[in-house]
Amino acid sequence: MSKPNQGALSGLRVVELGQLLAGPFCGQLLGDMGAEVIKVEPPGKGDPMRDWGQGKEKVQWEVIARNKKSVTANLRLPEGQDIVRKLIGTADILIENFKPGTLEKWRLAPDDLLLEFPGLIIARMSGYGQNGPYSARAGFGGIGEAMGGWRYIVGDPDRPPARMGISIGDTLCATYGCIGVLAALQSREKTGKGQVIDTALYEAVLQVMEGLIPEYDHNGFIRERSGSILPGIAPSNVYRCKDGHFMIGANGDAIFARLAQAMDQPELAEDELYATHIARGNNQKVLDDIVNAWTERLTVDELERAMTEYSIPAGRVYTAPDMLADPHFSAREAIVEVETKRFGKLKMQNAVPKFSETPSSIRSPAPAVPGQDNGEVFSTLFGWDNAKQMELEQKGVI
Repeated sequence: MSKPNQGALSGLRVVELGQLLAGPFCGQLLGDMGAEVIKVEPPGKGDPMRDWGQGKEKVQWEVIARNKKSVTANLRLPEGQDIVRKLIGTADILIENFKPGTLEKWRLAPDDLLLEFPGLIIARMSGYGQNGPYSARAGFGGIGEAMGGWRYIVGDPDRPPARMGISIGDTLCATYGCIGVLAALQSREKTGKGQVIDTALYEAVLQVMEGLIPEYDHNGFIRERSGSILPGIAPSNVYRCKDGHFMIGANGDAIFARLAQAMDQPELAEDELYATHIARGNNQKVLDDIVNAWTERLTVDELERAMTEYSIPAGRVYTAPDMLADPHFSAREAIVEVETKRFGKLKMQNAVPKFSETPSSIRSPAPAVPGQDNGEVFSTLFGWDNAKQMELEQKGVI
């Protein structure tokens, strides 16, 4: 599969050195927006992400490695380091998410790279950042979620901290890394200079924690686990139906008045216990019980029709089969079918956001094997013939 590249980042080259999630997800975002992404994998098994995912066959790789070319280089050998340095010299952007100090150990220190390639943009993602007393510690996304405050507030109040069912710390770090790259590209347009972007997992998580810090600093208030609700925001919860569950967010005064009408209990909107945002928050449990008593008499379809009729923000709690069957997902092409090398046609989430003039796209499937594109990349960029590549392969360099 090969589609025309109309993406906003078309013409830019990215070298991706990261493994698993944070670095590769940043590469996925840039690749979706049109950048040429050359992923460097260790010879042999390649990125461990190739074996990640749920179900019998591991297909998560097909999403995170789409729009990428795979080359191999053994970064533990000087010759492998030289290859990667040469590759970086052809690129606009370098992505890495190794433990701080690793690039330096491989003779790829960012300060040295910027001296040689002054326009290079280097996105570094790590658990704790490139400096500070914890910088040398190993850090995964879950550790960043814990340190950044996410894990403590997720779950039911009578149980230990829980987690979201995805690696949100890694993808947040990658997303902020991508934002940094885009800002650095704009800066380079004005100055001609590249720079280093230092994104820490725990700081990326902290960035989305809303008022958690000032609430403690000013009020002495510590957020606690609250299950399926946000304390003081009511009614806003997942409610029971005859045949499933349904999310309703009717916490605004006017919206709540419409919900009360839909429930055939318009007096609720006038009751001093529920008439205002503060009052509803103070009586959140009782109000949720009232709403639940009503929704339990309806099917999901019936409740959805009522919420649409009264213009109340609400929706089904979707699983993957629900998404694939939903006409809105289809109309917006939120899910697309990609012809992969290993699994044939595979449905996955499309690129986001949508651009009116420079559309992002999935132009090529994930590389089936590590080093799949060695021949193309090394011959095109370095002029190496097959004999040169065979020699390096026999040495274990690629």
